[in-house]
Amino acid sequence: MPRDTMLEPGLSMLWETTDPREALRARFGFDGLGGARDWITTILRAHWGITVHDCPRLVISDQNVIAWVTGVSMGPGWIRGAAGEGEQPRRDGGGGRFIVKWSGDPERFDALRASTALVRDIAEPGILVAAPIPSADGEVRLELDGPSGPLSVAVLPEVDGDWLDVADERAVRSAGQMLARIHDALRRHDPGKSAVPGPGEALPRRLDEWWERSDRGLAQEASARLRQLLASAPPPPAVQQLVHHDYRAANILTRAGQVVAVLDFEEVGRAPRIDDLARASVYLATRFTDWSPTPAAARAALRAGYESISPIGAAEQQWLEILTLWYGISAIPPGKNRAEWQAAVDPGPRADATDTI
Repeated sequence: MPRDTMLEPGLSMLWETTDPREALRARFGFDGLGGARDWITTILRAHWGITVHDCPRLVISDQNVIAWVTGVSMGPGWIRGAAGEGEQPRRDGGGGRFIVKWSGDPERFDALRASTALVRDIAEPGILVAAPIPSADGEVRLELDGPSGPLSVAVLPEVDGDWLDVADERAVRSAGQMLARIHDALRRHDPGKSAVPGPGEALPRRLDEWWERSDRGLAQEASARLRQLLASAPPPPAVQQLVHHDYRAANILTRAGQVVAVLDFEEVGRAPRIDDLARASVYLATRFTDWSPTPAAARAALRAGYESISPIGAAEQQWLEILTLWYGISAIPPGKNRAEWQAAVDPGPRADATDTI
């Protein structure tokens, strides 16, 4: 967990303004933090061999929950012994801090199972992720009964670090290097399973549809420049691979200017690698309700770090510029922070820019 956490102890919402107690009851059937803590204690002991000492923080985001847990891991051997198979209880992990994540959206269970297994597979030297802790059955994600329906549950180690600070160019460069390594690992470990989202529409078609339906005219000069870039662009990258798809400060932990863990692969999908780099360049600075554009210096450091591991060819560079501009325009909010986001894609004075509609 980041040391400079913006998340208060107790029960809270990650970004919504809803009453967290009501959300916990209505969405998951738990009667307050105490009820959720009791359920966590039961399932961790039964399926992961973890004796819970405390659950100081629980955060809700839509149909998902993240719970911080301290306890003692007895390991799968303890579970087998407790089940009467004759094996003596033994400590496999000792005391520790854990993250318990669950989803209450059954439509996402298959994709979550696939993405969690993918994190397990890419957790190799040099790929710094919070690898899921397997259950007694060796599964990295289980579907368990909750008070009001099934919940898809995974348990991870808590990693000590700070959320990425985009003002720290050394840390941002390290984040670019890690993204390149993760792209390589995801390409090599692609399971090819149907649960992982397949390729989306071709890039030119996505841009055409955006102009037809979604361009709100909030950065007209940038939109005109985007059309010019697209008119002279080479064919888009043909190779689509698995990518992180949510690579930003809230999902990157650092210490002493180096990445120590990349979190949250739950949005993983297939796209050209530069699509992921472009999206990260635009959204890298965002954290939960702190939604600010990425400074130009940080974008440059991210790309420099990426290319120090995995160089980008000339055609990809052109599409990286196109996609970065497109994501930047699309990210402009209609109200608060509008001028700040406009300036990120349309540098220069803006007499018409305001922070409110």
